[in-house]
Amino acid sequence: MTLSSKFVEPRPFSSPEAAARKLLEIAAGIIDARGRVSVGAWNDAFRKAGGNVAEYSAGRDRAIADGALAMHDSGGFVVLALGATLPSGSVPTAP
Repeated sequence: MTLSSKFVEPRPFSSPEAAARKLLEIAAGIIDARGRVSVGAWNDAFRKAGGNVAEYSAGRDRAIADGALAMHDSGGFVVLALGATLPSGSVPTAP
């Protein structure tokens, strides 16, 4: 009996830290004038960058736990925390 091996390429956002960095990078580019990021647009951009739903969830939860962002009360937006350092080195300011 011969077992075949499957070789899988490593995923770029497989760690929650890497996914959180990418999500924050995306958020910095699509933030609106009120300092909010639409969850739908955010998720879509992340998936187009090569992430999947599980990686998105892990990255989002990591960024929230790290205090870099918070979910808006509506659940449809995330809000970048003032003073949080983004991957680009920039810091969100009040709109």
